[in-house]
Amino acid sequence: MAFDGIFLHLIKNEIASKVVGFRVDKIYQPSKEEILFTFRTYDGSEKLLLSAKADSSRIQLTNQYIENPKKPPMFTMLLRKLLCGAILREIKQEGFERILTLVFDAKNDLGDPVEYRLIIEIMGKYSNIILVDKKYKIIECVKRIDETKSSVREILPGLTYKLPPTQDKMNILTDSIPDIEAKMKSLDTTRGKAAGKVIQGISPIVANEIEFDLSLSGLKEHINHPEPTVVILDKPKDFTYFMPHQFGDLCTYKTFDTLSDLVDYFYYEQVRIERIRQRSNDLFHRLNTLKERAVRKSINRKRELDECADKERLKICGDLINANLHRLEKGAMFYDLENYYDNMAPIRIPVDPTLSPAQNAQKYYKNYRKKQIAENKLLDFIKEADEEANYLETVIDELSRAETDSEITAIRDELRSVGLLSRAGTKNQKQKKLPPKKYLSSEGYTIFVGRNNVQNDKLTLKTAKNYDLWFHVKDTPGSHVIVEAVKEKPFTDKLIREAAMLACVNSKAGSSSNVAVDYTIVKNVHKPNGAKPGMVIYDDYKTEYVTPNEEELSEVKEIE
Repeated sequence: MAFDGIFLHLIKNEIASKVVGFRVDKIYQPSKEEILFTFRTYDGSEKLLLSAKADSSRIQLTNQYIENPKKPPMFTMLLRKLLCGAILREIKQEGFERILTLVFDAKNDLGDPVEYRLIIEIMGKYSNIILVDKKYKIIECVKRIDETKSSVREILPGLTYKLPPTQDKMNILTDSIPDIEAKMKSLDTTRGKAAGKVIQGISPIVANEIEFDLSLSGLKEHINHPEPTVVILDKPKDFTYFMPHQFGDLCTYKTFDTLSDLVDYFYYEQVRIERIRQRSNDLFHRLNTLKERAVRKSINRKRELDECADKERLKICGDLINANLHRLEKGAMFYDLENYYDNMAPIRIPVDPTLSPAQNAQKYYKNYRKKQIAENKLLDFIKEADEEANYLETVIDELSRAETDSEITAIRDELRSVGLLSRAGTKNQKQKKLPPKKYLSSEGYTIFVGRNNVQNDKLTLKTAKNYDLWFHVKDTPGSHVIVEAVKEKPFTDKLIREAAMLACVNSKAGSSSNVAVDYTIVKNVHKPNGAKPGMVIYDDYKTEYVTPNEEELSEVKEIE
């Protein structure tokens, strides 16, 4: 990814303008390789995220909600002890190296001033977050590197921190462009590869842009006037600090006001699904297995039902044999009779020669009754299997949109409540009930969005009032959306559109266009007896067709 030295330089300046000079309010460790600082500034709270993950190493200001473990790790406890209340004095970077040093002014237990430095190295799988004192003695780090992992550079508490070996590259902001060009031309390779070998702090996407048509003076201009841009090919593919041209019309592009906003969007989209899939991989597998089983059960029962389609023929055969008992004898392999149900057309009826004509007639009647009973039961079985497959599809959709461990836990509890998961190992585990998502529309209406089927039922059938407005994407798994009615304040077209968009993005149709969203007042929504969680029927409704629009949805604010 393009979190190169120049991008780091730009985002460092952005971060410094927001949090340098302010005190650390809170410190969390969302995962083993992530640290989250909260600063209390004049403009409110600012969250600074440091990540040493191999696939998403970075530093950024974030607006995303990040779930934290209930029990803080030891490194978090150490950082809280040393840095809570400390002032971030400065953020340093040597040239365009992918290393930042955050310098904190703190106080020890006696109240004496002391300096600590938190170093983040953004180097892919070698990324690290290291806490050192003023003399660069390592206090603790996210990843401990001993001699078995590296013979060049050990990172362990008690050792002196040393910078990684530097590369002999040129700085485009301080070195002259003619000198850089001359050194690039001296290399026997393409212009893009030469740029990567000569210029400090550029990523492959920037080197390829230089190969494509970007001049060095143009690159310098982009650094001085950045335009944060994400390249999108189905999903976010790459990013940089200017609008690239190498992809042409193959990709779409999304620009941002700040680099942190760009990074927030990019890694949220890149990591969100994978993170949830890792946490719920077993559940996805279980749900897909159950759904496939339900679908197969329905298909097999429909095949059996097709075999019952000839049941009327069995009854006709019995009737015709009974009507002709006086002319039939035991021992025949078949009876040739006239079918008075079909204009006396001749019909050959196979029979058992060991049975009398009356017994053969009773055998046909018996098979007819068996298929008649089977048909009724099979219709019930097919309905039950189809309902289970549809229900599991809604749960899979919920799980694909789950963003926290709490939401995954709530889905597991839902599956246990309907008997699709075992309750083993759940005793004495009290889970805090997860509230529905809450939004404020552009016109001040409160909107609630269910996170799972059980919550959908509670929200629609218990919490909502009769004249609140209910939304759901038509014939597609998704959340129930409730708009809270306000006395003497009518629902507007704009509100209906915003709520319909929320219903759309919180459904399986979230990436589709021109999506049909049904809406009605809550009193028109009912739950059939025995229906699965989240399954309702409704009448007297209207339909709004929407395509999710970020500009319009940005006016709807989520309330934590």
